[in-house]
Amino acid sequence: MLKKILLALLAILVLLGIYYRDLLSYAWMQASGQIGILMDVQDVQDVLEDPTFPDSLKAQIRLIQEIKKFGVDSLGLEPSKNYTTFYNQHGKPLIWLITASDRYKINAYKWHFPIVGSFPYKGFFDSTRAVLEEKAMISKGFDTDIGEVSAWSTLGYLKDPILSSMLKRKVGSLANLILHELTHGTLFVKSNLELNENLASFVGDQGAIRFLKYKYGLHSPELRTYEYSKKFNDAYSGHMLRGIGRLDSLYRTFGADLSPDARKDALKNRLIMHILSDADTLLAGNSALTNKNRRAAIRGHDGKLPNNAYFISYQTYKSKQNTFREEFENKFQGNFKDYLAYLKQQYPSL
Repeated sequence: MLKKILLALLAILVLLGIYYRDLLSYAWMQASGQIGILMDVQDVQDVLEDPTFPDSLKAQIRLIQEIKKFGVDSLGLEPSKNYTTFYNQHGKPLIWLITASDRYKINAYKWHFPIVGSFPYKGFFDSTRAVLEEKAMISKGFDTDIGEVSAWSTLGYLKDPILSSMLKRKVGSLANLILHELTHGTLFVKSNLELNENLASFVGDQGAIRFLKYKYGLHSPELRTYEYSKKFNDAYSGHMLRGIGRLDSLYRTFGADLSPDARKDALKNRLIMHILSDADTLLAGNSALTNKNRRAAIRGHDGKLPNNAYFISYQTYKSKQNTFREEFENKFQGNFKDYLAYLKQQYPSL
């Protein structure tokens, strides 16, 4: 009897291995990439005591430590051992992220993973594997977008290192990034990336403003620079979100037949071009900025016009900002600790 049970379990394991072959291969690749980085980190204290390491970059590391402390003490973010190590990228990207959408609908394709749930993107430490995945999605008829990632969170399970690319950021952008990632380690809801990323974007943005006021003052150039950038970025994100509505209105006129069609593609591409061009009117006197942003969007797609997948990130990261802001200000009078405590009670976190 025991022999039969063992053979049955072995058969099940073999079948599971075949069924989840791609998932297991991906998990191994991600684990190998993550472990490879963690095996090559330096303790932050050793970096700060290294006489050959530039003083300007040491100042950035100390600033990250200060931002993290502010996030925990003043905003109520979860304490962790994140950013106590340093990884030198030597100018190379570390991870590539793929998003995908239906061809005639702004609808994120979801990748499903055990424990952590569904994600509207998929990351790779190997650019070759990322390109192969993108080609596979394209062959299935999806619009795709692929780009490099400047940071990620392991949700507090591992010690996320300071990446050398972080040290090149301006103080406001750096504060936003660190507080964004620390928010993931504080609250992360399974299979609800839109909530997770929108919340992290909200905390990163508003938290950065509070940090800049705390450290540099209400009338500091650091705060003015960040608020100016925020004003433009908010306007651009809002414009892209309205663009999603315009595109979906167009796609509804296509009817039930959503097979690839040259006429539909022409209408779609014309509207996307209009959406990008209309960004010139966002902020009076700032057409140079919007032109730069539009050119960057097209340049990031090898000179080709972006497709539906380009808009997915705005949906994932920016679509709920007003909801969070209204709740934060009206129900909690701008108290971050109370608001985060409330959200942790409302949502089960991983």
